[in-house]
Amino acid sequence: MIIPSLLDTDLYKFTMMQVVLHQFPAAEVEYRFKCRTPGVDLSPCIPALREQIAALCALRFSDAELDYLRGLRFIRSDFVDFLGLFHLNEKYVHLAAAPQERGGIELVVRGPWLHTILFEIPLLAIINETWFRRQQPQPALDEGRRRLRDKMQLLAARTDAGCRIADYGTRRRYSLQWHDELIETLSTTLGARLAGTSNVRHAMSHGLTPLGSMGHEYLQACQALGPRLRDAQTFAFERWAHEYRGDLGIALSDTYGLAAFLRDFDLYFCKLFDGARHDSGDPFAWGERLLAHYAAQRVDPAGKTLVFSDALTFPRIVELHERFRGRCRLSFGIGTNLTNDLGPEPLNIVIKMFRCNGQPVVKLSDDPSKTMSDDDSYLAYLRQVFAG
Repeated sequence: MIIPSLLDTDLYKFTMMQVVLHQFPAAEVEYRFKCRTPGVDLSPCIPALREQIAALCALRFSDAELDYLRGLRFIRSDFVDFLGLFHLNEKYVHLAAAPQERGGIELVVRGPWLHTILFEIPLLAIINETWFRRQQPQPALDEGRRRLRDKMQLLAARTDAGCRIADYGTRRRYSLQWHDELIETLSTTLGARLAGTSNVRHAMSHGLTPLGSMGHEYLQACQALGPRLRDAQTFAFERWAHEYRGDLGIALSDTYGLAAFLRDFDLYFCKLFDGARHDSGDPFAWGERLLAHYAAQRVDPAGKTLVFSDALTFPRIVELHERFRGRCRLSFGIGTNLTNDLGPEPLNIVIKMFRCNGQPVVKLSDDPSKTMSDDDSYLAYLRQVFAG
C-alpha cells in the first residue's frame, strides 16, 4: 500500500474539514487533476492507480489515531467522533484515460465537500509513487541520502540555529519508504531546527509538531459560500477565526493575489492572525511588502511569522533567512526539494477545486501559471472584482 493510514496527509486537510463539518456541511464540490510536466503519460498506471485507490478507501482511523487527534487543542471532540465513523468512498473518484498531452489520465473527485476533502493529498502521493515505481524500479536511495546530507551541511554552515525548516512534501514525495527514512533522518540530525511536519502520521509517530492552517480550496469555496464575491476573502478569514479562536493563525495570502490580500488584511486581521504564508510570486518582494503593511497598520512585524512554502530549495532558504532574520519570525516549509530529490525529474501535478455548489471557483495566485479554470468568463469577472 502506498498510503498506510488516513493520517498520512497534511494537517490542514483536517483543520479545513472541521470547519466544513461545523459551518458548511451541505457544500458540494468538484476537484480535478492536472499534470503540468510535459511529455508525461500516466495512462499505463491506471490499473495500479485503481488498486491503490480501492485500498485507500478501505482504510479507517484507528483508536490510537483518533486519540492523537483528540489531543490537539484545536481539534474538537465532535469532529473526532465523526472521523471515527469516516471512510473515503470510491464512488466519488472518477478515473479514466485521457490524451497524452493532458498527462494521460483524467481524474475528477466530485461529491460532498465533507466526504471528499481528504482525497487530494493521498491521491497525489499515489500517482507520484506509482509513476516512479514504473520509471525507476530500483530507487536511487543512496543518491537521495547524499543530496540530503549536502542540504543539511549547507543549512548548518550558512544559517544560525534560529533557521528552522519543516517537511511539507507529502503530496509530491518520491515514495512512502523514502518519506519515512527522510523524516527519521531529519529528526535525528536537525533536532530543534526541525520545526515540524505537515504530515500528521509522521507528527504522531516521531513526536513532531504538526503544522498547517488553511489551503487555497478553503478560500476558493468561500466564493460560493459567502455573502458576495468581493467579500469572499474576508468572509473566509472571519469564519476561520470563529472556528479556531486564535489557534492556527497563519493566513494564506495569494488566493486572489497579494494586492487584494493586503487590502482585505486590515488592522483587525493583522492583530488577529499570527502571520501569513507565501505560496506564489517573488518571495523577497512578498516579504518586504508584508512587513511594510504591518508597519503601516501600526503592528510590530517582529512578533509576526512569515511562512515561505513555494518551491523552496535550501540555497533559497539561506537567502530568505539572511534577508528577513531579526525583522520577523520565520518558517520554511519544504516540499518537493526535500521529499523528491533522488535524481529523476519530479512530477509537477496538482488536484484543485474547480466548483463549489455548482459554481466555478478559482485561485488567481501571484503566479499566472498556477491559475486553473475552465470558465473564462468567471475568471475574468473574478479578476475584475478583486482588482478594484
